[in-house]
Amino acid sequence: MSFVDDRIPGDDALDPVEVRKAAAESLVRKLRTRSLSVSEARQVLRTHGLDGTQIDDVIDDFLRRRYLDDHELAQMLVAAGVDRKGQGRVAISRSLSQRGIPRDVIAAALDELPDDDAERALEFARTKARSLSRLDHDTALRRLLGQLARRGYGGSVATNAAKTALNEASFGTKSSGVRFVESD
Repeated sequence: MSFVDDRIPGDDALDPVEVRKAAAESLVRKLRTRSLSVSEARQVLRTHGLDGTQIDDVIDDFLRRRYLDDHELAQMLVAAGVDRKGQGRVAISRSLSQRGIPRDVIAAALDELPDDDAERALEFARTKARSLSRLDHDTALRRLLGQLARRGYGGSVATNAAKTALNEASFGTKSSGVRFVESD
């Protein structure tokens, strides 16, 4: 069986319609596995060699079909950051920004978030304080502050949460357990 190549010998130019179609199909495959921001979708399309106008056309088509929606993606990522990862506003904002979501969309998504960073930080600190019980108070405080900072809680929110959680976990006081007593 032989295949006939209907291109003219020496004509290596690809059909722009076929290139656009292949790029759009590639983008759909990516969207099946992970939601993408408009910025991330543009990067995917650039790898297929589309020019700016072609990229804009595909993006406009995907926006019209609601395959892409930065507002919806931002809301999903905020919810995941709060519910699953226990992140604060700073960490959530940073992750949205890294995904190429525009600042105004990030601000709108964070505005919908209840102002309970202190409560979420304390809840996270309480769960971690138990695992730091074998350490002295200063070391535990330093480690807990680091963990809170990596989740986007900074300054007084992190300090208050860490100190409260460690105090609740009885750091700095004699805990029950084995005591060694000197005998004369």
